[in-house]
Amino acid sequence: MYGLISRFASGKIRQIVLFGMILSIMGFSVLGGISYQYLLQIEEALALAEVVDDLSSDILEIRRYEKNYLLYALEEDYVETLRFCDRALDIIDRIEPPEGGLIGADRQGLETLSRLKADLRTYKESFSRLGTFRGADEVTQVDALGPTLRDQGKELVEMVRSFVVNQRERILGIVGTLKHQLSVAIAAFLGVATFFSWLVGRRIFGALRIIESSARQIVQGNFEPLPLPDTSDETRGVVKAFNHMIEELERRQYQLLQEKKLASLGVLTSGIAHQLNNPLNNISTSCQILQEDLREGLPPDTELTGQMLDNIYQEVSRSRDIVKGLLEFARETEFCLKDVALQQVVQRAVTLVSSEVPTGVRIVTDIPGDIRLPLDSQRFQEVLLNLMINAIHAITPPGTITLSARSVPGAGEVLLQVSDTGSGIPKEYLGRIFDPFFTLKETGTGLGLSVVFGIIKKHGGKVDVDSSPGQGTCFTIHLPQGGFEEGVS
Repeated sequence: MYGLISRFASGKIRQIVLFGMILSIMGFSVLGGISYQYLLQIEEALALAEVVDDLSSDILEIRRYEKNYLLYALEEDYVETLRFCDRALDIIDRIEPPEGGLIGADRQGLETLSRLKADLRTYKESFSRLGTFRGADEVTQVDALGPTLRDQGKELVEMVRSFVVNQRERILGIVGTLKHQLSVAIAAFLGVATFFSWLVGRRIFGALRIIESSARQIVQGNFEPLPLPDTSDETRGVVKAFNHMIEELERRQYQLLQEKKLASLGVLTSGIAHQLNNPLNNISTSCQILQEDLREGLPPDTELTGQMLDNIYQEVSRSRDIVKGLLEFARETEFCLKDVALQQVVQRAVTLVSSEVPTGVRIVTDIPGDIRLPLDSQRFQEVLLNLMINAIHAITPPGTITLSARSVPGAGEVLLQVSDTGSGIPKEYLGRIFDPFFTLKETGTGLGLSVVFGIIKKHGGKVDVDSSPGQGTCFTIHLPQGGFEEGVS
């Protein structure tokens, strides 16, 4: 149990368990010591009871030979009576130590034994006097001492019986006390064990609840650092470990984003080259016209020359915008929210992906120009590119990709929808499309929608999907209109 608990924590819980173990060991040691003392007392009392039984038997033998002697006056009965008196006195001397204590007996037993010893000696002296008389005097002395001896004998029997009863009651009292103490100790240990189990369980399950909630937060894509609990136990260490894990996950997600971005750049490269080819051809054509006029020595046509130069300038500007958009998309920057026009961000993304749009597929945008949001333009552009590229792959021409947005004033948010008329997503896969590395394509990394989910989450929004096979797919992005300061990272 201790080893299992130490896997979850190493601070307060281990101290509590260690304290509980020490307390249990001390309690069992004390209980064991007390119980051992009582067992020794019971052992001594039982040993004494056995000796007292022998003493009782000897007293009864004394009475038997006494009666025979008083009835028949036989010498052998006289001798046996005195012999058993000596045996009884030896037993008393054996169980009565010289210092006055009595092993296995209490004060009442000691007093009873002392009186029994004195009465037994008196009885022996009285009985011994009978042996000094013979003939008629003997009969007279027997008649005179007989009642006294009988009374003394009865007293001896009563005292030894009282001593036996006292010993039995004392043994039963010790056993009862031991049972009571064991019952109290067991109840106390159960109470202590219950308390420590509750205390340890509460701390362990508290730590497990933190682990569960933290893991759920991470699974949902929320990489915000967890608040440290105001405690000094292992729970604080668990939260610190989770915060460190969150930092690592965020760093690795950023690396995945860059890898996905490079993959997207590879997809866009051929289209960008095609987009650049058109303005370059126009520039080349304009330059060739001007060069031919110069070679033929024709007088310069100011109007034509101006048109050619304007055309060259426009095509250069167009090429510059294409390259600028590509560079901005590829550049690594820190996450930073700035107030920008949503229409502008969407148009840049459409421009970048337009070269990948096959014949028969249209991209339609319906973004009001007055919608402004706190966005990281570069990363949000990555969201739109991933969604549009997925839509392009899902459409068999002809088809349409629609990007639309509207404000929801009551909710304080903007809804941006990216819908297509493609093949749709089977219902059984809708719950997994945002999982990293999950893809329905034969080739692909499975990171696109995972990156989309992470970026939207970082913007404080959420993304929903509605799709049916053969009916197309619609991604709805919920973005807050406020609550972010410019430059927050």
